[in-house]
Amino acid sequence: MTLHQFLLPPAEAAKRAGPHDRIVMSSRVRLARNLKGFAFPGWAKKAERVRACDVLRPAVEGLPQMAGAFAESMEALSPLEKNVLVERHLISREHAAKGAGSGIVLSRDHSLCVMINEEDHLRMQCLCPGMQLQQVWMAIDQADTALEKKLDYAFTAELGYLTACPTNLGTGIRVSAMLHLPALVLAEQINQIIQAVNKLGLAVRGLYGEGTEALGNLFQVSNQMTLGEAEAEIVDRLTKVVAQIIEHEENARASLLEKKPKSVFNHIGRAYGILANAHSITSKETMNLLSLFRLGLEQGLFGSVPHSLADELFLLTQPAHLQLRFSEKLAAEERDVLRADMVRERLRNVNRPSTPPAAGPAAPDKSGAP
Repeated sequence: MTLHQFLLPPAEAAKRAGPHDRIVMSSRVRLARNLKGFAFPGWAKKAERVRACDVLRPAVEGLPQMAGAFAESMEALSPLEKNVLVERHLISREHAAKGAGSGIVLSRDHSLCVMINEEDHLRMQCLCPGMQLQQVWMAIDQADTALEKKLDYAFTAELGYLTACPTNLGTGIRVSAMLHLPALVLAEQINQIIQAVNKLGLAVRGLYGEGTEALGNLFQVSNQMTLGEAEAEIVDRLTKVVAQIIEHEENARASLLEKKPKSVFNHIGRAYGILANAHSITSKETMNLLSLFRLGLEQGLFGSVPHSLADELFLLTQPAHLQLRFSEKLAAEERDVLRADMVRERLRNVNRPSTPPAAGPAAPDKSGAP
């Protein structure tokens, strides 16, 4: 089975639901682990990477959670297939650049994904829709415990799990949530939130992690340090912070609709107008406009159209997913035209946003009171 046959269609992937998924797009826990007696992948020669992969891949594929999984070496995947995995947030951009001696194992339900010989020998993650940090931590911990019975991890009592990057030393855990925060951006409160989160020792990154832009008003919130704090404590701390951010975003939405409804409707209406009528549009502009379209869907301005339509278009309009629809290689300008054509077609039966009627002038006071 090829990767394209294995992956969920974008429409099906977009319909996966979870708690608070109006704001929390996904929850993820990633663990970094290394084999004792092997050089880190970045230092190892090709033969040693291949040898490590030969040890790791059968152990990962043998996990009960990986029954019916997709498993492949990175050199066997095309650049397009690798980029599709990046756009699905299943592998990192760094792993997409790997070749011989690196691999991927992806569970049938797409929730568990293991990168072999990325920066560390094992980068395993559990990814689920909505606010499910506790659940994804329990799932990845179960897989890690099973693997630790099969593999000899690099570990010391003093430093914990040894990792290629010092920031992952100790527990090797990275807990993160992908948040859709359009109201905090529109209300110009997002910088305050980011500063407050940073002071708590957490990081706020863009759509594809460190060093990337927050396209589509999507922000990743994650822990920065992994040493000196237990995994469960890190998960609990991030859970509480994300809950506070959800509350701030909900309050910002309510406040904007109460105090500046015309401004909100203007942003959403203009976004819909461009998406429904443009004949050439870049990936970046599409993401930012789809964020506002999604906000309109969530506020009921487009009737019963589900917000999964926006989530599906988030995927379909990405460069690699767009390229999948066409056999020939496309230049950026060609992609922009085809992207606009596709979005126009998908929005053809979506009526323009209907806004609540403006409140009329106050009725005259006939009580005689001053």
